[in-house]
Amino acid sequence: MYNPFEILTDAFQAEYRVNLSLEGPGGNIMLTLTNDRGVVARRMISAAQRNDPVRLKRVIESIRLGIAIENGHKVGELLTSMTGGHVAPVRSGQVNVARIARI
Repeated sequence: MYNPFEILTDAFQAEYRVNLSLEGPGGNIMLTLTNDRGVVARRMISAAQRNDPVRLKRVIESIRLGIAIENGHKVGELLTSMTGGHVAPVRSGQVNVARIARI
């Protein structure tokens, strides 16, 4: 049986204290990860993200990536492991600022 609360707890409990709290009638939950130094990460997870296994996996990966960036870890290695080695190459060149402004 799919239990998103258990999945979230299992994903982080080895390293952090995990607190999940319901936020309002919409079904959103607040995930707070703490350690001995305080809050490591706080993330609002929508009911749609929580109830879709693929989206929930992406939320977990996003949180891990954010923590890694904050801690100064090598993000490239983490991205490679998260994507199974399928990371698009970075393109060099000019950025068309006018085009970005229209988006």
